[in-house]
Formats: sequence, structure tokens, C-alpha cells
Amino acid sequence: MERRLYVLAASAFIVAAVLGSAWITGQFTTPEVDRTDGYVSELAARDQPWTRLFRTSDALAGLACAAGVALVPRVAREWQAWLALAAFGLFTFAAGLFPLDCATLSDPYCGRRVVSSAHHVHQLAGALSTGALLAAMVLLSARWRSWVSWLFTWLGLAATLLTAAALADRHGVGLAHRAQLTLFAVWLVYVAVHLLITDDPPVPPIMAEAVDHEGGFAGPHVVEQGAGPVVLITAELGGAWFHWGAVAGLLAGTRHVIRFDRCGLGLSPHATAPPTLYTEVARLAALAPSHPEQVTVVAHGVACWHAEAFARLHPLRVAKLVLVDPAPVTERTPSAPARSAGRWLPALGGTWGATAVARLAGPAAHRLLVGVPDPYGVYRTGKVLAAAAGEWLARRDMAADLLRLREEMPFPGVPVTVISAGGPDLGHARLAGALSATLVRLPECGHQIQLQDPGAVAEAVLSAPGTGRPG
Repeated sequence: MERRLYVLAASAFIVAAVLGSAWITGQFTTPEVDRTDGYVSELAARDQPWTRLFRTSDALAGLACAAGVALVPRVAREWQAWLALAAFGLFTFAAGLFPLDCATLSDPYCGRRVVSSAHHVHQLAGALSTGALLAAMVLLSARWRSWVSWLFTWLGLAATLLTAAALADRHGVGLAHRAQLTLFAVWLVYVAVHLLITDDPPVPPIMAEAVDHEGGFAGPHVVEQGAGPVVLITAELGGAWFHWGAVAGLLAGTRHVIRFDRCGLGLSPHATAPPTLYTEVARLAALAPSHPEQVTVVAHGVACWHAEAFARLHPLRVAKLVLVDPAPVTERTPSAPARSAGRWLPALGGTWGATAVARLAGPAAHRLLVGVPDPYGVYRTGKVLAAAAGEWLARRDMAADLLRLREEMPFPGVPVTVISAGGPDLGHARLAGALSATLVRLPECGHQIQLQDPGAVAEAVLSAPGTGRPG
């Protein structure tokens, strides 16, 4: 998928170059704009006949460039360059939205008018977009160490200086500006070609920490503490290991507590495929002690499906289940579009676009949904955002698999405790009856029971079968 992302990003840059070169046709459609002394952007001035066409082409060129940056897989120490190129795209988009009022250099009467704020915004956006693109050219040339890239960079700088000098002299601005825009468009095509001929995508920075000393990929991020019978904790959809620190602390005195992050979440390496019920069961089986030792599985939310499936498929390895506010299992037809999107998400999580969205919205969204800060900054990474979205998209398939498994595999006679939070009953009583479980109701708690009442979870783990705080 990373290779396809490179192709998509390259295509976006080529589209941006083509749309940004629409001014070439304007030389024939709008002869009122002086080719020698007039700005190219004067073709899109409000008083010109083809203003909508050129404004639209400029705006779409900017969006295409920004989209290309968003689709580029992250590469270490290149973020400044891609940020500058994204800024160029956004400033170009702004210049298309806010056109000149009139042809500043071609129309002698334009300078005598009182221009609108949009006119000034266009001029500012044009200057900022030029500076941003030159910065991107310099930074990427330095990283790529390509003489071709440096050639275009120096020619672009020279054309920009010629444009500034022509503007000061009020003569030849059109020629210099057209040469500058031509070089910029050619450089965008060069960026596209560079991405297309790049070797196999590098290991994303988010995965580098998971590479072991032999060059292979290590497993998920696992935290173990305490000694005694094993307790395996699996977090809810999009959850992280540190959400269960208080529960683990209460159990570690008498239990060997294992917390982990599923692929893409927390500090684990990014996923290589969409999650499924059976891959999550296999993950629990790999982390649990081997038979004959048994494990107590504590699961939250959607992860309760994984725990139940694990108990049905590996009945001899389970000592007890503690299902914390389990998600309801509904009979809904799996979605083909969701499956297709899920296959793209692991790769998209390593792009600059996902990184930008996660850094801007991740910490705030985590605090809003969970109610606690993110001390490790894991929700500022694109791979966590993609993994959480992937788990959400996979819910229908997981639910369908669990319903089939319930028909095919009986539930073993292991003790089960279902802890239900306050609010509407999401089928917890029915689930407890089906599994012959003890139902514990905590009306004062929300969904994040492990944070609001960790003692209740610890008590459910430590209590003997059939005891505890039944509802």
C-alpha cells in the first residue's frame, strides 16, 4: 500500500502542476493582460472575462498540492520540507479564493481605484506561497542530494529575483513571472518523478522503535509487573496500556499482570493488515501462558469480543473472564466499503496527512473521550489514529465472526464477571445470563470504569467465583 500511496501522491503533484499552468491558455483567451509586463494572476482578476476559470484552476492546484503532501509516507527529518510544500498549496488555494480586483500592472486605471481586502489577501498569499515553495525546494534538495533538484532550485531562486527586480523597474514582470511559474511547475513534476522512482518505502519512524537487534520486527508493546497467576488485560477500541495503570497497580501485589497495545495502538508498531476477531484471539493466545497454566483475561468494550472468542477457542487456557462494560454484539451485514478502507488505513497512518491530523486533534479527542491526558504522546501519532479507525471499521466483521463462533463453539464452564457502567443497559444482563456470569452494576461510573473505579475491576479479578458485588 505504501507504493500505491507514492503513486497517488505523485499523481496529485502532476495534477497541481498542470492546473497551475492553466495560465498558458490565458495568453490567448485574455489578451488584455500584458504578456510582457502583466502578472499571471491578473488573468484571474475579477474584471477579467475568464476569472472563474483561472480562479478555479488556481484553487484546485493548491488543493492538489496539499493532498499530495498529505499522501506522502513520512520520512525522518523531512517534515520541514513537506510542511513548507503543504503551506505553498494552502496559500495557492487562498490566492484562488481571493482574486485581484483588477489587472494591477496591465490596467493603468487599476492603481487609481480603492481595492478590496480580497485584493490585498491575494497579494499576501501570492508572496507567502512563493516563499514557502522556495523553502520546500531548498529543504528537499538538501535532503535528496540531487543535482537535478538543486538545478531547479537555483533556477527558481533566480527567476524569483528577476521577478522582484522587474517589479521594481515596472517592466518585464510578465516575462519573469511566467518563467518563475514554469520552473515551479516543472519542479512539481520532478517531485512526482522522484517519488515514483524511489526505492522500496523506508521503515516509518513509528516502526523504527519496534525493530529488534536482528533487523526483524518485534511484537506488540507489552508491560509486565508483579508475580503470581497471570492476568492479561486488553483495552477497548483505540485504548492504550496506560489507561489500566491503576488496575494493574492494585493487582500486581498478588498477580502477574500483562498489559499490551494492539498493533498500531500505544507504543506498538503500526499494523500491516486490518484487525480481525481471529487475529486478536491469536494475539491473546501468544501473550497468555502456555497450557496447563491458565490466565484471567480482563477485557474492555469491543475487546470483550476478543476475550469471549479466546475462551471459546482455547477453553483449557482460561481461568476467568472479567468483561468490563462490553460492547453489544449486533447482527449487521459487514460492509464492503469498510473492508476496502480498512486495508488502506495501516499505510495511511504513516503519512504526513495522518500525522498532521493526529497532532492537531489527537490529544484533545483523547481527553474528551477518555477524560485523562496522554502522558506519553501516543495519540499525537498518525498510526494510532489509523489503528483506532481500523478497529472501528472492523466491528461489523468481528461481530459477525463472533455470532458464528457462538453457534459453532460452546462457551466453557469458566467463571465470568460482567461489569456494567451506568446508563442504558446495552444487553449486559442478557450477556451475563448467556455466559452464566456474575453481573456487577456500577451506576455511578461511565464507560471508563478502569479509571473511575479501578478497585471494582481488581475486586472482580481477585474474588472467588460467584462472589463480588453483584447488581
